[in-house]
Amino acid sequence: MSDPANPERLTASDRSILPALLSKTHAFVKDYMSRYDSSHDFSHVLRVLHLALHVAQAEQKVLKSAEPIYDTTVITLAALLHDVGDKKYIKEGEVVDPCPVKTFLVGVGASEGLGDTVQTIVDGVSYSKEIKDPQRVLDLIKVFPELAVVQDADRIDAIGAVGIGRTFTYSGAKGAGGPGMENVLKHFEEKLLRLGDMMKTATGKELAEKRLKILRDFEKCWLEEKSMAGGVEINLE
Repeated sequence: MSDPANPERLTASDRSILPALLSKTHAFVKDYMSRYDSSHDFSHVLRVLHLALHVAQAEQKVLKSAEPIYDTTVITLAALLHDVGDKKYIKEGEVVDPCPVKTFLVGVGASEGLGDTVQTIVDGVSYSKEIKDPQRVLDLIKVFPELAVVQDADRIDAIGAVGIGRTFTYSGAKGAGGPGMENVLKHFEEKLLRLGDMMKTATGKELAEKRLKILRDFEKCWLEEKSMAGGVEINLE
């Protein structure tokens, strides 16, 4: 891979094929995501893309930088491809490409450097990897600021009303956490409600706080309704 301390963004060759590259990436991801359940479908990818571009634009204004902080093409490619190779969906016995994003991009004509950059950002989006080594993510963001934007966008889509829907959908599709809706609430506590503190941009934090309120309100209503029901078995004989 290219030296991460000196990342290559887009070469002249990359720019010359950019319309075709974006079109092929869009088509590839749309087909690729069709194998996943609707918690991680193409609609999720498009939401992350739009959120990432929104965050990038807002951060450019917040930081009042005369120079562009982010490469929007890199953001677009990373957001579109961020769930390619997701380990949650790898089937038993499936041959796994360790760099599926780079393999695709280089295969459709992108430079090695661009392939490395986007692959590195996609790898850095992972929540589980950040939990294991949070400093690594912070170090990567210093080199690839686009990572902060794409990561925040992906996590924003995991919370709020959409996030609640996605959580129940994934639980139903994969049986994650075991049977019963109580396990979804456990997921709120173990992961989703922690995401606000893991946002990397000011815009991400602001958007996350609004959506976390929806999550907390839902949890409160859930507990109130459960308490009202009492959890007592009724003999109907």
